[in-house]
Amino acid sequence: MYEKGQYSMKNSYKKFDGLAFDIINYIILTLLVIITVYPFYYILIYSISDTSMIHSGVTFLPAGFSLQSYKDVFALRGMASGAVVSLTRTVLGTLLTVICSTFFSYIVTKKELIFRKSIYRFVIVSMYFNAGFIPWYLTMKALGLRNNFLVYILPGAVTAFYIILIKTFIEQMPPALEESAKIDGAGYITIFVKIIFPLSKPIIATIAVFCAVAQWNAWTDNFFLVENPKLTTLQLILYNYLSQSQAISRASSRELTQGGIVRQLSPQAIKMTMTMVVTLPILLVYPFMQRYFVKGIMMGAVKG
Repeated sequence: MYEKGQYSMKNSYKKFDGLAFDIINYIILTLLVIITVYPFYYILIYSISDTSMIHSGVTFLPAGFSLQSYKDVFALRGMASGAVVSLTRTVLGTLLTVICSTFFSYIVTKKELIFRKSIYRFVIVSMYFNAGFIPWYLTMKALGLRNNFLVYILPGAVTAFYIILIKTFIEQMPPALEESAKIDGAGYITIFVKIIFPLSKPIIATIAVFCAVAQWNAWTDNFFLVENPKLTTLQLILYNYLSQSQAISRASSRELTQGGIVRQLSPQAIKMTMTMVVTLPILLVYPFMQRYFVKGIMMGAVKG
């Protein structure tokens, strides 16, 4: 009886320890989720709050509800055209990078390619060594990419990091797939288009997310190489407006006067609204790619 009682007490202690661990674990994970999500939530509720009620403070719920801040921000000069330019460079740049990087990765896996290891290593070296700003600027200028929309999409068409992931993923495919296609008379292009590319969807989705985020957030190439206002990206407009948000706030009260009613934008409202404008597209795209993302990044990083 004593041994049975002692055994039951041990089991109850184990159950209590397991329950305590689960509770502490859930508390910690919940706090981490709150810490991660709340900044985005705060920006959202601040941006949709009524600007006349913001002075009372915003914590968990918006102060009133109004989309006027978004209307006013898009009414500022260059915002609409900048959004079009950023969206265009993101779509075209991502497509070009995915196609070129995937095809290049496929090529360097072929033993028939002369000096394929040297070519691959030469590309990888570019991840560790950079010539610097001046050679980069002179090269872009010599290629005629200054004040040219192609400066946004051509330089990143072949990216070393993406090539590492894709090449590793392709090398894990069964060789029998290509061998059977060659027996049927398929060439390298046909094999790539009909076999390799469709089967590489997980890693393609992964690099597409990486590339889309990088393209959407890029602004330095615009800052240094493009002076044409018609080619200005939304990110550079955001940078310029945030750096002079006080002046924009004063200017907006004059520009956005309608029917004698002045709507004053606060500098903080400008920052929050612009941040949501440039962040929301990526937040909307990521869930559609998430199911491929983990699988692609794991399978493309098993071996180097």
